[in-house]
Parts: sequence; structure tokens; C-alpha cells
Amino acid sequence: MGKTNPLNDADMADFIARQASFTDGPNSWSVVADTLDPAAFDLTVRNPNAPEAETLRSPQEILDEIAALDAKSAQILARVRELL
Repeated sequence: MGKTNPLNDADMADFIARQASFTDGPNSWSVVADTLDPAAFDLTVRNPNAPEAETLRSPQEILDEIAALDAKSAQILARVRELL
């Protein structure tokens, strides 16, 4: 949500549906006021109930995948050249 992605009615549908019962969901949750830092009052949009982000692959794993894809591409190109 921001200047290039403004809030609209569809974004609020889940919130409005949960408002009456104050139930938490993937897009709406409650925060205990005592847990907020009074010096900062950080209200960053971070769902504390959301699962942890997926662990990133190591650079070596990425390089190994690139090498495997390059080898496969080389095989395909060799077959195409044989057809020419």
C-alpha cells in the first residue's frame, strides 16, 4: 500500500468482515498496546502471526542450478545444430 498501490474497497473486505468479532486473520491482527515501544510506536505492517519467510538458497546452490540449466541448454542447442 502506498502511492503506486492505493488502498481500495477490496483490500478492506477481510478487515470489515472480521471487525465485528475482532478475529485475527492473514490480513488483520491485533497488537497489545503494552508491547509497542513508546519511543517509536512502530506500526509497520508486519503480521506477527504470519509464518517465517522461506530461507534463501545459498550462493553455491544458485550457482549449481545455473550450471545444470546451462548444461541442459547446451544439450538442446547441440541437438538443434544437428538438425540444421
